Amino acid sequence: MKRRPCIIGLDEPQIADLRNRIAEPFCAHDTLPRIMVRDGELFVESPSGFGMLPTSRVVFHGIFENDHDLIAGLALWGGPCLPNATGMMDCRLKLPCLVRALQLSQFPSPQRGFASANVEYDSAVERVAKWGNWHCGENKARFNGSYRPEEPAIIEHFLEGESVRVVIIGDRYWQIKLEGTEWLKSIHDPTASFMTPDPRLVADTRNIARGFGLEVVANDYIVTNDDRPHLLEVNHIPNVTRFPEIWDAYAEYVVAWLRGDAKVG
Repeated sequence: MKRRPCIIGLDEPQIADLRNRIAEPFCAHDTLPRIMVRDGELFVESPSGFGMLPTSRVVFHGIFENDHDLIAGLALWGGPCLPNATGMMDCRLKLPCLVRALQLSQFPSPQRGFASANVEYDSAVERVAKWGNWHCGENKARFNGSYRPEEPAIIEHFLEGESVRVVIIGDRYWQIKLEGTEWLKSIHDPTASFMTPDPRLVADTRNIARGFGLEVVANDYIVTNDDRPHLLEVNHIPNVTRFPEIWDAYAEYVVAWLRGDAKVG
């Protein structure tokens, strides 16, 4: 049986668009399929659920509750995967990802703290606790004084300023102003919009992407009122559907990558 590419994690409207752009047949799963790696060859569960299909390339674009082991399996396979499977594996757990990214970034300040579950953390200034492995503004709490996290948490200073995201897809990039009615800002807010890219942040995002070996990435920063950037987090699976311009660029990149001629910035 001929080996075919497999796309994992995109929803049906995006899959339909890619089918119009990609000449060769491919299989697609909007949720996690079962996989098997045997003698260096990857097999992915058929979309019908019957049998395992030999697979040539994988495009992975989703965040699922229990996807870390599957990503590790793709990394163990070592075949062509977009984004790079080892980079995804290193980024999937937020705390280890942030620790490594801060070592690569030019904007790691201020120093982070950490608290185990049910350890009382006292602070005379406003801080933010972050826990778990989800993005999109979830699992965060702002506090001043005494705080006792229910789960192990990263502790950061609360910084006033402009929240932005830099998106890298191959050799292309965008900067987005994140918005929200409360202190949490998001790309999903209807008023989030493109802004002029800051060369400092583009260069920093590119350096972190190279450090993780990722072709697609989005970094979130806050630029404080004194014009100092601070890295907040790395998104190894950034949203590519919020803005049509980014989706079109991502789809073009996927098509080029499947042909083997995509450019990496």
